[in-house]
Amino acid sequence: MTDPSTLPYRPCAGVMLMNRDGRVFVGQRIDSTLEAWQMPQGGIDPGEDAHTAAIRELGEETGVTPDKVSLVAEARDELFYDLPPELVGKVWKGKYRGQRQRWFLFRFEGEDSDIRIDTAHPEFRAWRWAEPADLPQLIVPFKRALYEQVLAAFADHLN
Repeated sequence: MTDPSTLPYRPCAGVMLMNRDGRVFVGQRIDSTLEAWQMPQGGIDPGEDAHTAAIRELGEETGVTPDKVSLVAEARDELFYDLPPELVGKVWKGKYRGQRQRWFLFRFEGEDSDIRIDTAHPEFRAWRWAEPADLPQLIVPFKRALYEQVLAAFADHLN
């Protein structure tokens, strides 16, 4: 078996989508048996910048179009997480040990009806608005510290 510490991190963009009430979009993944919720995020394609990837992933996962959001902030630093040992080698074709992510905070300017998780390649089975402080308890345990870092990065912009 490959030593996980020798594998690179997958480049990724993450989106904290905040509504007018200061609550944050979370989706429940289709492919998980856990009662876990997460914010939109996904890989950065070759030649793509992180902001473009964030907007693309937001659309692919929530159906939210670029005209329905405005950028509030970008996290200053890349944030990292490692996969638990039992998932290394199973996800992302075994090429990565975890993810290095650029996070963006967007204000949602649309209506709830603009959110359509029944996209071409759905990733979420359900969605809801959550209080930012609740995010670390909603995510899978191995991403909890990452979500705490995201909250810290955007603390000045959250209610």
